[in-house]
Amino acid sequence: MSWQRVRGHEAQRQAFERVIQRGRLAHAYLFTGPPGIGKRLFADEFAKALLCESRPAERFEACDHCAACVQVAAGTHPDHFLASRPEESLELPISVMREFCHQLALKPARGRDKVAILDDADDLNEEAANCFLKTLEEPPPRSVLLLISTSADRQLPTIVSRCQVVHFQPLPAQIVRELVVGQGIEDETLLRRIVPLSGGSPGQALALADPALWEFRRRLLEGLVQPRCDTVTLARSWIEFVEDAGKESAAQRRRATLVLRFLIQFLSAALNRSVGGMPGLVEPEDLHMVEQLAQRADTEQILRMLERCLESDLQIERRVQLVLVLEGLLDALGQIIGRRS
Repeated sequence: MSWQRVRGHEAQRQAFERVIQRGRLAHAYLFTGPPGIGKRLFADEFAKALLCESRPAERFEACDHCAACVQVAAGTHPDHFLASRPEESLELPISVMREFCHQLALKPARGRDKVAILDDADDLNEEAANCFLKTLEEPPPRSVLLLISTSADRQLPTIVSRCQVVHFQPLPAQIVRELVVGQGIEDETLLRRIVPLSGGSPGQALALADPALWEFRRRLLEGLVQPRCDTVTLARSWIEFVEDAGKESAAQRRRATLVLRFLIQFLSAALNRSVGGMPGLVEPEDLHMVEQLAQRADTEQILRMLERCLESDLQIERRVQLVLVLEGLLDALGQIIGRRS
């Protein structure tokens, strides 16, 4: 049945089933958790189950065969609405939100209920958020709104206060592995690399499977541990690499963040080595580079490098211009280890 596609979130499904049985379904829910762990898939199955015309009264599960289920799966159900950030935009604009709220205000066209999914709640600008707030304050009858976000902290307090927050946790490594294998990635060496780095996110694991990403990782780390680290050239290479992801800024930010994750992993291994521990999650061929950095930089310096990487990660999340972030990061790393570019 429909929920079999959703892995690792059984507790959330059971909680909604109890709510449905008691007739206590709220008008708005905020789904929070790391990206790529299945929040949107859960929301889609929720919508299908709620709009299903053949659902047993005691179960919150779609039949997958009635006309309503077929329409939801095809994205053509007249009472199932979706709003998301346009690819060319950094934010979810007010025009998209106005149309979303207008559709939601209409009477149900097919059944009794309506389900609206806001896929990019993190990307609401202030104007769009205030527009949506009016709908949250006075929701249309028999409507359920599902907001998908990484964290309640990314939302206006007034929005959070009008939603029931549902937390989604990262998936166990075994489930991530199974889902990635199901997408056609079966190379054991690659699986051993990407599953531990995925943070419990199958979406992140699939992104990490890009061979070009690992090739650039090698070039970046080799350049960073050189006796005369050319930070200007490294920054230029990193910028060119993220621009190769395409013109969409979100894709470029994702690629920059993945490289940054590699860098943080490498510096964490060097930090462990500098205090006499084992490098931990690091590629075998990287061990000599870990040793090089641990010998060149002391524990305090490596900690400062890690802090600078985390700061850059936050800047990317807040959409600071990527060129400035990457150039500033590598310049700072070069200065911390006492090498001029």
